Amino acid sequence: MIDFAMLQQIIKEDLEDDRALKFVDVAAPSLEAAVAEAAQLLNIPPFRVEYEVTYRGFAGFVGVGMTDWKIRAYEKLLKKKSRAKSRFQVSGESSEEALSKNKDGDFFIQLRTAGAFLKVVPPVGNGSKASEQLAMLYLNDRGAVNIDTELVKKVVQESAGEYFRVADYQYDLMNNTMASIEMDPSEMKATMTVTRPGKGGCDMTGEEYIDFCKSNKLYSGIKEDFLMAFADKPVYGEKVEVALGKPPVNGKDAYIQFNFETEANKVRLKEGKDGRVDFKELNIIKNVVQNQILATKIPAEKGEAGLTLTSRMLTATDGKDIDMPLGENTTLGEGGDTIVAEINGQVMLLNGLICVEPVYTVEGDVDLGTGNILFLGSVVVKGNVEDGFTVKATGNIVVHGLVSKAELEAEGDITIHQGVNAKGGGMIKAGKNVYAKFLENATVSAGDSVAAEESIVNSQVDALNKIYCNGKKAAIIGGHLRAREEISAKTIGNASSGTETICEVGYDPASKKELVSLFEVKKDLTVELEQVKLEMITLQNIKKQRKSLPPDKETQLQGYLERRQILMEDLKKNSEKIDKLEEYLRELKTSGTVSASVSVFPGAIISIRDVKEAVSNEYKSVTFLLDNDLVRVKPYKESDEG
Repeated sequence: MIDFAMLQQIIKEDLEDDRALKFVDVAAPSLEAAVAEAAQLLNIPPFRVEYEVTYRGFAGFVGVGMTDWKIRAYEKLLKKKSRAKSRFQVSGESSEEALSKNKDGDFFIQLRTAGAFLKVVPPVGNGSKASEQLAMLYLNDRGAVNIDTELVKKVVQESAGEYFRVADYQYDLMNNTMASIEMDPSEMKATMTVTRPGKGGCDMTGEEYIDFCKSNKLYSGIKEDFLMAFADKPVYGEKVEVALGKPPVNGKDAYIQFNFETEANKVRLKEGKDGRVDFKELNIIKNVVQNQILATKIPAEKGEAGLTLTSRMLTATDGKDIDMPLGENTTLGEGGDTIVAEINGQVMLLNGLICVEPVYTVEGDVDLGTGNILFLGSVVVKGNVEDGFTVKATGNIVVHGLVSKAELEAEGDITIHQGVNAKGGGMIKAGKNVYAKFLENATVSAGDSVAAEESIVNSQVDALNKIYCNGKKAAIIGGHLRAREEISAKTIGNASSGTETICEVGYDPASKKELVSLFEVKKDLTVELEQVKLEMITLQNIKKQRKSLPPDKETQLQGYLERRQILMEDLKKNSEKIDKLEEYLRELKTSGTVSASVSVFPGAIISIRDVKEAVSNEYKSVTFLLDNDLVRVKPYKESDEG
């Protein structure tokens, strides 16, 4: 995009070029003749002529009405090419790209001792072919005689890009082009200056330029391709770079390429599928798994020796090696050039060493400052877990403060020192045990046991083995508690309000929950199957009466037949799962107990296996157990948990 300032600069440069131009106005019977005459007036070769046609001539009819061509001619300025190149680049396209798409054909003339030689190259893209007439003019301008016009025509037509001898000329040894070489003191750069040949003087070929460089002690770094092209269009009286030495390149030092974010606590917000950013997901923790590659050492590089134009060797330094930054719980990978994690955890860069920490510690609260926590190890929260946040760990979770309406999930134990007030939301789920000062309006599940020091109030609690309160108050009030072996507390229920408190034991709560879900699925499948059968019968009756169905209805019938088969298979699998779960629950050896060391109040419901007992009177220091398919009340038996 060209802005106003750039446009001003371009206009300024063009004005400077215009002031510097020396031009002549020429009239001649043909364009070629006008160009040739302009070259003589400007004292330059025809190929350096640049012109504008100010009047197009007319050949007339049998010589009648003929008018001359008129041109304004200039000498080509090299700097205009460079400016044109920069303008191509401003437009977003390099000059090479622009010129390679469309380029006119061109011709080159060299006078050699063997005669005058012509080379023609074809056009590119939409470019025009080289002009045979201009080629003839240039040959004449260089003093060529006995020109083989048919050969010139053939060379132009074929445009083979090779030199062909097409004419003679009067050779004058004294007027040959001359070249001189200048090499800088460092022997790393050389320039050449070439003089214009005089009348009858010989040009130098590309090979001759190369040999000339070598004869001037340029043994390496010669720009041979440049010299071959320079021979076609030499620039006279100006220094051109013809050779460059090769500077030494010191080898790079070895370095560590980290596969994790090395900046501690760097927030990495991610955009969801809906385009929104969840500011609770800060992705601060850099979790890694055992044997994960944490970093790779990029080896030091060998230095590359340099070479002067006179082939003098320049030494280079090899890169330095470094030690592998192994820290705690990391080791070298196979081959010794990688660092891998020995355990799951958080990868960190501590004092320049790569470490994997098995425990992630939150110094304060889990809130907007930390975001949600997901850690492949154990998590310690020294503060609270605020509403709406989650903490998930493959190890244990320890919260020193209070857990609000939040989600905690661990494969190991969950310990909450100040208790849970979940306000009817959130979830606490442990693969092993849950320990808390109290549980209030919470949903809790544990793969082993749940223990509350003070109370469990209006909560949904599932434990594979035991639920117990063992503190000074140790009250279970309201809610729904389920455990396979035992539920125990000092008091169960509420003396003043008769709050419904359901305690179920004698089965695996997770399996029973799954069983309930399977029955719901069975109900839905059965309803859908009956509906599909009804639709099938309707279509089949129509087909029976009419002998056939319309194509869309026939397709619909086939669809119902396929769906019926799928539903029947799903129902069969569902029933098999139900049968297995029911058999498992029947075979459980434990019958389970519900115990209260002080009181069980009316409103409590005791369920042992499939037998339910609603408590209507207060019981003191009792244990409920199953005896001959009846819930019996026995004197209190102290829990193993004390």
